[in-house]
Amino acid sequence: MERERRWHIGLGYAKLADFLAGVVAAAMLVRLHGPLSLLLIPVAIFVVLVVAHDRVLRRMGKFVRVTEFYSRGLARLEDKWAGTGESGDRFFDAAHPYARDLDLFGKGSLFELLCTARTRAGEETLARLLLGAAPPDEVRARQAAMMEMRARVTLRERLFTAGEHVRAGVHPEALAAWGEGELGFQSRWLPWVLVFLAALWVVSLVVWVVTRNWDLALLVSLTNYAVSYRLQRRVNSSAEGVEKAAEDLQVLAEVLEIMEGEGFEAERLRGLRASLDATFKERQVAASEAVKKLGRVYDWLEDRRNGFVVLFNAFLFYTPQLTMAAERWRAKFGPAIRGWLVAVGDFEALAALAGYAYEHPADVLPELVEPEARADGARTFGQRAVGRFEAEGLAHPLLGPDKAVANDLRLGAVPQLIVVSGPNMAGKSTFLRGVGLNAVLAQAGAPVRAKRLRMSPLAVGASICVLDSLAGGVSRFYAEIQRLKVLSDLARGPVPLLFLLDELLSGTNSHDRLEGTRFVVQDLVRQGAIGLVTTHDLALTAIPETMDGAAQNCHFEDSIEDGKLKFDYRLRPGIVQTSNALKLMKAVGLNVADKG
Repeated sequence: MERERRWHIGLGYAKLADFLAGVVAAAMLVRLHGPLSLLLIPVAIFVVLVVAHDRVLRRMGKFVRVTEFYSRGLARLEDKWAGTGESGDRFFDAAHPYARDLDLFGKGSLFELLCTARTRAGEETLARLLLGAAPPDEVRARQAAMMEMRARVTLRERLFTAGEHVRAGVHPEALAAWGEGELGFQSRWLPWVLVFLAALWVVSLVVWVVTRNWDLALLVSLTNYAVSYRLQRRVNSSAEGVEKAAEDLQVLAEVLEIMEGEGFEAERLRGLRASLDATFKERQVAASEAVKKLGRVYDWLEDRRNGFVVLFNAFLFYTPQLTMAAERWRAKFGPAIRGWLVAVGDFEALAALAGYAYEHPADVLPELVEPEARADGARTFGQRAVGRFEAEGLAHPLLGPDKAVANDLRLGAVPQLIVVSGPNMAGKSTFLRGVGLNAVLAQAGAPVRAKRLRMSPLAVGASICVLDSLAGGVSRFYAEIQRLKVLSDLARGPVPLLFLLDELLSGTNSHDRLEGTRFVVQDLVRQGAIGLVTTHDLALTAIPETMDGAAQNCHFEDSIEDGKLKFDYRLRPGIVQTSNALKLMKAVGLNVADKG
């Protein structure tokens, strides 16, 4: 990098010196009436220096992006990554069954931890993987592809550093729609007519110079100008669309070229690689080469605003010809753009999961199993198969290794429900989020933060961070029961539900809260759902007694050491026996009497 910086400074001074030398030489040649053709020497030198300087600047830019790739990786390893990457806020949907509750998007989110994608297509695919569970066969295919890419650090580095302005461009849906849209400016005979008129105009100028008769030149000029004026609206509209699409496609070209240059063993990766050529089997043109073809047209089309080009454009039909060339490209390759974007998006999403796996070597791949048959003692709660989630050493994936506390958890036919009691700040909500995030990672095809995880396909639903809406006139309690209706509908779907309910129905009185919670969880369990309910209201710990062996109590607890509250965040069987609300109130300076 230091060498490139020295070249950058040196070439900058060299261009300045060459320019000044050219000015001095021009002044002397004019004064001495020398041949001005000698000025071509400093001009040629300047062009060479500009090209060389541009290459140095490109290498410097790539060094910066490589440095960023490894700096962000180190930040993730040192647990200093929150707020340094892509938050994915645009993918947030408040109505989603778990996106807000599990911190999927935003600063310090799972998306920010995972995302290394350079294109919007990659970001959108990664968000889609996190927002919806995949079938077991799809998960296994992703796991195999991700594990193959895990050790290919150089490949992931090249993907991250691809393109200078990739992240600022590429709007996948708009680009795909352009490729599939109606051709705006295309004709079989018009290009040849315009070539004839342009040639005729040049001939008319020659005739004018030779014969001094400008009648033909005037007639052809007026004819060509009239044709240009008639085509102007269609040309401008089409050219603007071509320029935008070509700019977006060019930033994809390097990613496509990287994919085309790799060999893979995993079936999913081979399929993505093959999809880039399948559309062009008859033409034998790779996707990256097809994009470069449009890129060459785009480079020429960009010059249409140049003053010299504008002067002759109306008579030589420069812009119409290039626009029609771009439209011919779209007719040939446009329908394949959506497939390219899908392949690039899938590839970058898998690379993001592979990077996470590489940086967390202790995390394991989950084992996907079938739902569990009901235990005899729980038959009163329905006949549907029951979801399974069996974890050893499960920890929250967004916490650093020095902060995350691992716990074991078993949910299945016995128990289907665990009521987790405990004092404030003991770790109940964090534990729920850890369970949910690991379930999301598992069904996205990523490793999980655990020593071992066996789980069946599960629909995830949570009520952890339900908010009221002043603008919408919705109270927190009403928003919460709306979320419970969503979870109830999910439980009746084809896949068992994993529900995560934090301090359920806290916006109502104790009696209604107990009865409402009992009704909700019993209904979910009847549908084969499994899940956790946290509470600091010990009345809710009576619920397992009414569920005929399908539920049990567990708890977190605190302790006092040297007059201070301490938490070990360990999940223990049974009902909590401690409470810390008054102690916490005292700790912040409130004057309360602790009669306990």
